[in-house]
Amino acid sequence: MAGRFIVFEGGDGVGKTTHVALLSAWLDATGISHTVVREPGGTPLGEAIREVVLDRTDLDFSAEAELLLILAARAALVREVIQPALQRGDTVIADRFALSTLAYQSFGRGLDLGQVRLAIEVATGGLQPDLYVVLDLPVEESVERGRRGGHDLDRIEQEGEDFRQTIREAYLALAESEPAVAIVSARGPLEEVQRRIQDLLSARF
Repeated sequence: MAGRFIVFEGGDGVGKTTHVALLSAWLDATGISHTVVREPGGTPLGEAIREVVLDRTDLDFSAEAELLLILAARAALVREVIQPALQRGDTVIADRFALSTLAYQSFGRGLDLGQVRLAIEVATGGLQPDLYVVLDLPVEESVERGRRGGHDLDRIEQEGEDFRQTIREAYLALAESEPAVAIVSARGPLEEVQRRIQDLLSARF
């Protein structure tokens, strides 16, 4: 599995960050050199943008501004972290990438899908993951997980359950049309879900 680019996707509260960490531990145990990144973030510019996009709930900005901020962070991440890691043979594990932009900014915010794709192409230089792992969970369960977690909701998480449902449906639709997308059920015990992910990756790579 060396030198692969694997992205975890899905709505808020499905367990992406947790499973990225668990997969990283598994790769450590198997001796596979890897780099873990998150979006937005992963570079000084990206982390500054993350604070604006997610944490600055006092700011009100358009869907177009949100899109361009996220893509600025991605452009930096690709060129400063992801591409160098892949070039040295690392596997890259990402917590979100381009599929999030299609789901949230196009399906969720209503921006033109074709224009969003073009903007993503500019930001990424055409870089494509080897696999998107989309963790899927009914909205009511993801909301309940968030409540149990007890963390403050970020600006996007505050959008409400209708928005979350739109995002879930967007991911399921994108899985039918986009290359290299696999849906993994996030229901059940954590260890069981992680085993599904590891089995998927072992079968693919």
